[in-house]
Amino acid sequence: MLSKSFAIKKHSILPGFGLTMGFTLLYLGILVLLPLATIFIKTAGIGWAQLWSIATEPRLVASYKLSFGASLIAAGINAVFGLLVAWVLVRYTFPGKRIIDGLVDLPFALPTAVAGITLTTLYAQNGWLGKYFELLGIKIAFSPIGVVVALTFIGLPFVVRMVQPVLQTLDNEVEEAAACLGANRFQTFTKVIFPELLPSLLTGFALAFARALGEYGSVVFISGNMPMRTEITPLLIMIKLEQYDYAGASTVAAVMLIVSFVLLFLINLLQWWSSNRRTLN
Repeated sequence: MLSKSFAIKKHSILPGFGLTMGFTLLYLGILVLLPLATIFIKTAGIGWAQLWSIATEPRLVASYKLSFGASLIAAGINAVFGLLVAWVLVRYTFPGKRIIDGLVDLPFALPTAVAGITLTTLYAQNGWLGKYFELLGIKIAFSPIGVVVALTFIGLPFVVRMVQPVLQTLDNEVEEAAACLGANRFQTFTKVIFPELLPSLLTGFALAFARALGEYGSVVFISGNMPMRTEITPLLIMIKLEQYDYAGASTVAAVMLIVSFVLLFLINLLQWWSSNRRTLN
């Protein structure tokens, strides 16, 4: 009885669940949920007919196609080459490896306007790289291809940094066991390595897609901003704001938000399915 009364109760150095959950909800509410709710509150005062008319303007529809299409293409390119870059950085040792590893994060640190001006200078018709593509009849700057190039540039680090830690934790003994059982390199990659990388690869793809969808600074320079051809949706939101058309800007933002949420939800479902399938196997 005496020992129980003098027993020292151990306390965690971390705050309890209630306090941490409260701060989490407060943080998300102020910085995320409240601004998003404001968009829908702003559009609530618009009639359905007017809302549909604004959201389906031909100029906006063309920008939707370019923004979502270019973002998906850029994220797909980054998924392939981001996996390749992560593989090289993890599996091989070569001079300048640390420099290349640091350059991967350059799009995070580089101002987007600087990236846009640099890419435009490189890929313009008289640019260092653009003049060679011009000889082949390929126009990159001031075309949809230039938009894809800019979105690919800013999205690459997401895939590399999501896949790289998973590659570092993979056990080489599993690959050696597969080789001992008669699997060739292609079978080892597709049956052993790739299923382990797929969830992180999908996460990197989703992050790169979301980042590309909202990108503005690096695209407005290289796209040329030609109506019905190279205008992205964030640019049209800025144009409506400059014209004091707050209802129209909120409507376009709400459309982008809803479609982005649906696409990211589907990607997360695919990631959850692949993760559960790997666990069951």
